[in-house]
Amino acid sequence: MPDALNDLVNLLALEPLDETLFRGTSQDLGLPQLFGGQVLGQALSAASQTVPAERRAHSLHGYFLRPGDPHRPVVYQVDTIRDGGSFTTRRVTAIQKGRPIFFCSASFHGEEEGFDHQTAMPGVTSPERLIEDGARLARFDNHPIEFLLDSQGWDAGQPARKRVWFRLVGDLPDDPATHRNLLAYSSDFNLLTTALVPHDIEFRDPKLQIASLDHALWLHHEVRVDDWLLYDMDSPWSGGSRGFARGSIYDRHGRLVASTAQEGLTRLRDGEG
Repeated sequence: MPDALNDLVNLLALEPLDETLFRGTSQDLGLPQLFGGQVLGQALSAASQTVPAERRAHSLHGYFLRPGDPHRPVVYQVDTIRDGGSFTTRRVTAIQKGRPIFFCSASFHGEEEGFDHQTAMPGVTSPERLIEDGARLARFDNHPIEFLLDSQGWDAGQPARKRVWFRLVGDLPDDPATHRNLLAYSSDFNLLTTALVPHDIEFRDPKLQIASLDHALWLHHEVRVDDWLLYDMDSPWSGGSRGFARGSIYDRHGRLVASTAQEGLTRLRDGEG
């Protein structure tokens, strides 16, 4: 496993301090605050470590309360809300400097048979073909996640939609919980910025103040994040200095493996907009 990927897996593994108390290190991605995906992945990891392995996470709903410090560890307090006959519920609070910066509820469910349908994967070009055609691969320095961008999805004036292939570079262990935690981590990339697409403004524009307010993730199937996944995102609304976006994540075979939704602050400074 490459060092960068191993570091990310360890970042989400957490140090147990007690049966329901965990501590995670932080990473600095060069953002003004702690990356929200880190807190999502670590919170899901903390909750999962208090649940029997036969029950897998199927949903997570969280609120970002305060900007996190990427140079300080995060403590996760897990409340064991319910252990039912079919479902298990956990509440997780992420704490820095003695104050909560994030909290979420996570639900877990055992395998059952039932009705089965999904929205079809949109017709897209395979990642291999995009690379052959010169599409740009993007990634943070010394970071194992890479994105394959379709430039048409980023053009100003286009509908508020983006389609991005992503994967973790390297071979991961087969542990399903590790892949679920890494998917939660990865689901925060690109989602909120979909609300900026129609407005001709970039994520790093100094006039823009942008921050996640909440995040919801539904996990439909087991998934491998070390193979290409398609993140199909759209933003049906923005207003009042907030943007709303939702996403569907498909594996390369067209199976819908997860769905997301997020609202965030998208404010122009100095009273603009």
